[in-house]
Amino acid sequence: MKAVIVIPTYNEANSIGKMIDYLFEKVFPSVKGWTCQILVVDDTSPDGTYKIVAEKQKKYQDLFLSLSKEKSGIGGGYVRGFKYAMDELHADVIIEFDADFQHPPEDIPVMLAEIDKGADYVLGSRNIPGGSVPKSWNFTRVFLSKFGGGFVARIILFFPWKSFFQITDPTTGLKASRVKGFVDHMDLDHLYSRQFGYKLEFLYQMVKLKAKVKEIPLRFSLRETGESKISPQTPKDILRSAILLRWFDPFTQKIMKFGTVGFAGYLVNALTLLLFTRLNFPSWGAWGLSTELAIINNFIFNNIWTFRDQQIKGVRGLVSKFLQFNLTSTGGLLIQVGVGMVTDYLIGSQYRQIVLPLTVVFLVLPYNYLMYTLVIWRKKAPSQK
Repeated sequence: MKAVIVIPTYNEANSIGKMIDYLFEKVFPSVKGWTCQILVVDDTSPDGTYKIVAEKQKKYQDLFLSLSKEKSGIGGGYVRGFKYAMDELHADVIIEFDADFQHPPEDIPVMLAEIDKGADYVLGSRNIPGGSVPKSWNFTRVFLSKFGGGFVARIILFFPWKSFFQITDPTTGLKASRVKGFVDHMDLDHLYSRQFGYKLEFLYQMVKLKAKVKEIPLRFSLRETGESKISPQTPKDILRSAILLRWFDPFTQKIMKFGTVGFAGYLVNALTLLLFTRLNFPSWGAWGLSTELAIINNFIFNNIWTFRDQQIKGVRGLVSKFLQFNLTSTGGLLIQVGVGMVTDYLIGSQYRQIVLPLTVVFLVLPYNYLMYTLVIWRKKAPSQK
């Protein structure tokens, strides 16, 4: 098995040589069952970082250098490094690592051991027992790390799914990723950010690919030399990336469409309910007929928009599914009619326009979405040949 440690650099001349020597002479010999290689990704640092790497290549045959004439940012550097590690070095695991000793080199064997145990994605976390940030960090830096880049990003990306509770440090820079079935399936060419936001994008894609995630404690150290990669724009970049990732996620888009169609159905329901009330329809008739008209509206627009990728076509299919749709929607119909009749009796029909939206939002919509995804527009399992 081969692990490639990708180290992006820019003006790291004071630390890169020490890091290369430390990894090859102190860390890699203790790693059993793995061939470890280092790939330095440099953007032609003005301080000559790449020249030091080139000189070290004469000593270490498993040291590689990817050089660019343009400064591409930390995200751009990692994209280039990931591609090089897969295409040229045929890596089984790619480890994201810093050149400045802020990431303890001794964590590399720990991460590879977790990969050996079955993890697909190992994250160094500063927020679990054993992990920490430098005591000298000021309040602003700690706040942005733990609340801004940590908690807020987790909420936006993962709440309420299990990853929200499983991943405690989404902006960590210490990560080991399994290539086969994961990194080789990631879209590295269309990132929302080439700066620090890349961390969230890599993380989000790995989670969407159902990688088995494992966190290990990370004792994050102070940078002793070189330039920090964090800028005043970093918090904005992280927040922007998190929002864009969640907004354009297929599940989010489907929920938004479902909600829009549901709101249109609510308008149909509310307006016809008002009409039938003024026409003195009996309670069951007003609630039942207005609800059925909303059901017809929802079937049409969900079929041609929300579930377009599973659209029902053909007269026979449409008739069959519409009848099935009505059958599954009976639950929603009974919920609305039942709640409507009970509240008519308890508080009077004059409150119908208040009762209706509450019933739809908290009872009918969750029930309908469950039925639509599990029954009407259920994805077909891929055929096995």
